[in-house]
Amino acid sequence: MTQAIIESARAQGRTLLTEIEAKQVLEEAGIRVSPARLAKTAGEAAKIAEGLGYPVVLKVVSPQITHKSDVGGVELDLASAGDVRAAFDRIVAAARQHAPDATIDGVAVQRMEPPGIEVIVGMTKDPQFGPVLMFGLGGILVEVLKDVAFRVVPLTERDARQMVHEIKGYPLLEGYRGHEPADVAKLEQLVMQVSAFVEQHPEVAELDLNPVFAYKDGAIAVDARIVLADGA
Repeated sequence: MTQAIIESARAQGRTLLTEIEAKQVLEEAGIRVSPARLAKTAGEAAKIAEGLGYPVVLKVVSPQITHKSDVGGVELDLASAGDVRAAFDRIVAAARQHAPDATIDGVAVQRMEPPGIEVIVGMTKDPQFGPVLMFGLGGILVEVLKDVAFRVVPLTERDARQMVHEIKGYPLLEGYRGHEPADVAKLEQLVMQVSAFVEQHPEVAELDLNPVFAYKDGAIAVDARIVLADGA
């Protein structure tokens, strides 16, 4: 399936996979993601939401819209079929208003996952060293604090353990001031899974799982972004 998704994107002249495509590719690699399903109509969105279970999140799906929230393309915490239908219509209308030339493929429907400690796992390609993996505090914190650790792919288990432990925000993962600790072993496993995925798919130029919600009993990637290398 992964190869088919990549070939389909290339055939359409795209290097950026949709979030739905990115999650399908990662799921196939054994990486735990919050599943997202494409709805082309409001009724279809409500049906998918019923299957996933409420509450849900809706996000616009468009090759030309990268920052979905900036164009009103995200609606959170929707708790009924009526909420989902209304949100679908609002998202499509807002996207068309803000990006009139964009192709709107539909709307992604996914579960509203319980909040956890937000971390990021990412990969970029360095001209000299090749794929470089990143781990750190996620969400907006990654932009504000830049509290991240880097290692060159492929990683050893020791590398993954060091990456998770060396960020300044590590005390948050241990359960700072009475908060629930995160499952650090699962985060280390996730880092190793992403390293293996990157090794197996040299056609991937960039990857971001942000945020990943870290819980006391696991972790799940809520958002996923994959960029393909040009012509690879």
